Amino acid sequence: MQTQKLNSVGQFTKKQNSFKTSKYLNLPDLQFFIWCHQLYQVNRGVYNTIDQWFYDFGIMNIHSRRIQLLAFLEFVKGEGLEQDKQQFVRFGHGGLSKRLNEFMKDVSKRGNVIQLEK
Repeated sequence: MQTQKLNSVGQFTKKQNSFKTSKYLNLPDLQFFIWCHQLYQVNRGVYNTIDQWFYDFGIMNIHSRRIQLLAFLEFVKGEGLEQDKQQFVRFGHGGLSKRLNEFMKDVSKRGNVIQLEK
């Protein structure tokens, strides 16, 4: 099993095949959030909302949810999302749910992220 390494800008190197082998997925919740915050400038409320959304969608396994959470954050990364002075990702009113639904449609349409059983 390969482990993934982050390059200087915090992205997974191209040699690695998926988030599945990331040692970061096994961090305690707070440490995993801090890691996500450093990579994606997501605040705790947005992080918790995304995690809850995937749980409500039916992804019960924490490891699987974290893979999807990271795939979602990659999906929205750098797409001109509103950012405040503290550099936290903001989606606007109703924007997060809209983007999550777009992400799931994109997953089923293109299969460009890891498909997981619920």
